[in-house]
Amino acid sequence: MPHEVIMPALGMAQETGLIVSWLKQPGDAVRTGEALMEVETDKAVMEVEALADGFLSDVRAAPGESVPVGQVVAMIADSADVVPATQIRPVGTEPAAAAAPVALPEGQNIIMPALGMAQETGRVVSWAKVPGEAVAADDVLLEVETDKSTMEVPAGHDGFVAALLAEAGQDVPVGDVIAIITASKPDAPIQARAAAHSAVSEPTPVAPTAPAPHRALEAVVAPDGRILASPKARRLAAEEGLDLGRLVAAGHKQPFHVTDLETLRNLSVTQVDASILPVSAAPATMMHAAHQIGARAPLAGTIDFLARMEAEAGITLPPDTLWARFAAEAYRAAAGVAEIMVEVAALGADPRRIANPDRARLSDQSEDTSGRPAALILRDLTASPITTMRVGPSTAPILSIGKDGESYLLTLDFTDGQLSEDAAIAFITGFAGRLSEPLLHMI
Repeated sequence: MPHEVIMPALGMAQETGLIVSWLKQPGDAVRTGEALMEVETDKAVMEVEALADGFLSDVRAAPGESVPVGQVVAMIADSADVVPATQIRPVGTEPAAAAAPVALPEGQNIIMPALGMAQETGRVVSWAKVPGEAVAADDVLLEVETDKSTMEVPAGHDGFVAALLAEAGQDVPVGDVIAIITASKPDAPIQARAAAHSAVSEPTPVAPTAPAPHRALEAVVAPDGRILASPKARRLAAEEGLDLGRLVAAGHKQPFHVTDLETLRNLSVTQVDASILPVSAAPATMMHAAHQIGARAPLAGTIDFLARMEAEAGITLPPDTLWARFAAEAYRAAAGVAEIMVEVAALGADPRRIANPDRARLSDQSEDTSGRPAALILRDLTASPITTMRVGPSTAPILSIGKDGESYLLTLDFTDGQLSEDAAIAFITGFAGRLSEPLLHMI
């Protein structure tokens, strides 16, 4: 028999709960204990679990709605066959009549790709094309998020987007058809509706020039001005010192999820209303836009050089000793500085500072304890599974060194108050060149 999903009492004095987001869509299979929705009270945001196995049905409250404790907000049906294909609708309204099925066009089927060995589903983050738009095989068609990363997926075929069969924010099983590309421009391109029980069950014709609509979950705002965000997004933002209010001020739609944090990290202060971060309270490094440059360098140069030092001179050195020397040389040449303090640290380890490491023997790079600030920070990621990372505002440029196969991955984070674009490019180019041929630059 069907089971009611009610607004739970998450606190002793709670009278209502604000639905932040639905974690399942109508028609999705759910199991007892799986998170169904996120609910915000005056004290916290919590995930509410399903109390029965079945299929989510008859969702009666949309994100952003405050619902009285004990009121039914959805049903869990015994079978997917009885799930009405309806949009999420306000409390108290009746389900709309199901639309007549729409025939799908003949063309090239685009399926949800497997981006990882154990991946079962992928979440459509956003579509880069709209129904009816021309597309080339190499064009990005959509962004897909797995539990490990977000990746751009190319169209794979030339033609026109005849149907988009999954919405932004929807989790789709690997192998399910999510789009159709036809050779000729479609007369009536199709856009999926929100509550389809599978990726292709409830398409809707759209005008050829109409942009893809946003899902209701992505366009809500709390009526009292509170910021809507998932618990995980709130936790990660707090850990990184990120202000979700900056996303609000920049016009991004709520509720915010983990994928929105990357957008937040990329926001420069100049994109944010001054009331969010008063000039008097802002660190000097945040008064400039943040930038990032990446590069690669072969591992072999460093490995061969350190092995030769040990074999011929009996000197064993850690790689970061060589990095500190080459970073100081490249930075001095690019920025034109006379003195340079380099801070070196592996991820999670205590940093050490070295003054002018390019002017001392490799075996004589002693730690400087004077307390002088670092002009350049080297972060060693090679012993961790992290390959690159974007960091927040810092008092000095940060050069992160990760590893990918047979290459070092170099990531330089800086502000325009620390380095000009030309100087930053010259610095990371010079550093990568030195890592490629250490012996040549040691002579």
